[in-house]
Amino acid sequence: MKRLAALLAGLLAAAQAAAAVQVAPGELARPEGPRSYLIATPSRAGDGLRPLVILLHGHGGSSRQVLGQERIHSPMQVWLDIAEREQLVVIAPDGLRGKDNLPGWNDCRADSATNPRADDVGFIAALMARAVAEYHADPARIYVMGMSNGGGMVYRLATEMPGKLAAFAAVAAPSAVSSLCSAPAHPLPALIVHGTEDGIVPFNGGEVGGALLRGRGKTGSAPDTVALWRKLDQLNGAPVETVFPQRGDSGTTATRSIWGADPHQQQVEFIRIEHGGHTEPSLQRPVQWGVRALLGRQNGDFEMAEEAWSFFRDKRASP
Repeated sequence: MKRLAALLAGLLAAAQAAAAVQVAPGELARPEGPRSYLIATPSRAGDGLRPLVILLHGHGGSSRQVLGQERIHSPMQVWLDIAEREQLVVIAPDGLRGKDNLPGWNDCRADSATNPRADDVGFIAALMARAVAEYHADPARIYVMGMSNGGGMVYRLATEMPGKLAAFAAVAAPSAVSSLCSAPAHPLPALIVHGTEDGIVPFNGGEVGGALLRGRGKTGSAPDTVALWRKLDQLNGAPVETVFPQRGDSGTTATRSIWGADPHQQQVEFIRIEHGGHTEPSLQRPVQWGVRALLGRQNGDFEMAEEAWSFFRDKRASP
């Protein structure tokens, strides 16, 4: 009997390991026309409410690229493993095409001539409402994460719908200098990640795009953006700093600074990638060499999605 029980336990463990998160396309009617997205739900049925994570692609990206369904790797697809393990709902929406015919988001940059001018805040709010109504998403545990232009859109969401978000993460993201938006006025936990040698969105601020893009506007510096959210969250004093152990030969180092000791309360986390380029750090999903040649060095000392989930996990939206 013990041998049979052990065999059955082994088979069950194998079946659970083989189970995978379910990814399905969706569409939402909006004033600007139908908007598309991908939604990932865990394979195991559950009765309780589930955290919701919304992932926003960068300029020229897509929901398929974010969730690993395109040829170019995306470290964001690690969220699929987290969704299965932690019982999350993950939604990756698609931005609309701007004047350069590339998909993107209407973030706060008034001087970005190629951004689409859609009501992306309304679109994301409608997605949140659908997830709560149809997919058992917990309205107190809604998190957003974005890369590049997607991170710029995250800043806009954090500014214009703070009561609906529990926390946000922005990677290599442009903060507006000439802004369409009011200044953020509500505290919100913030995770900000930026490489010091980012040639697309400069670490110290300046013209977005470098030699690759035109008409993308100017951005503030990463340290100034961190300081803004620290002030809103009333987090003063010195941070707790940790240098991630080196796990490869990327030529980069990653230092985490955290203000706020309680992960259930307001926190600001800033990860500075020394010599890092315009890429998300990843252990499991290194980008192809051609992408690194174009966008700069990718740090491989930690997994960006796992770090974001660790930051998100204990936070709840303020009532």
